Amino acid sequence: MTMKLYFDPHSRAQVAKWMLDEAGVDYEIVPTLIREKAHKTPEFLKINPAGKLPALVDGRTRIFENAAICMYVAEKFPGKRLAPPVGSPERGRYLSLMVYSTSQLEPAMGDAIMKIRSNNSARGWTNFEAAKDAVERELGEGPYLFGAQFTAADVMIGSMFIWHRAFGGRSNRPKIDAYIHRLQARPKGMKFG
Repeated sequence: MTMKLYFDPHSRAQVAKWMLDEAGVDYEIVPTLIREKAHKTPEFLKINPAGKLPALVDGRTRIFENAAICMYVAEKFPGKRLAPPVGSPERGRYLSLMVYSTSQLEPAMGDAIMKIRSNNSARGWTNFEAAKDAVERELGEGPYLFGAQFTAADVMIGSMFIWHRAFGGRSNRPKIDAYIHRLQARPKGMKFG
């Protein structure tokens, strides 16, 4: 049975699509246009009760949120090597980066795009400059977060910087800019415009 990705090209579902493309697996796009409120229908809310994109259906399994979809796909297709194996020393760092992408990097980036200045510590996440510092440390010598091995963590962390760039943002960090360029140069990399 082919997986189904509920997708609007103008949404965060681009991230899940990138992951599925990198995994090289068969899937079907189910157009779910936000402007038509397709993500708020009773049928869609059975798949994702939050009424947001993306959502992935694999048989009887329903997954929503990009990080969950990326982790699911990486685990379902271990031969694609998009995640360190369970039990490996790198697994903890991988899981941490997957969560960091949504709990710290994404809200910090959103604040930066919207020019929101607040006491971020009260909100639970860091500021964008500190998040960029952390990503630069994690990149090490690269070219990816796990050296030569591209993983779902690159999809999640990298997509945030690609979105930032799509909204006219600049990292002002040569190391991160080079990382974004490498990610977008991948044959199946996430691209806009």
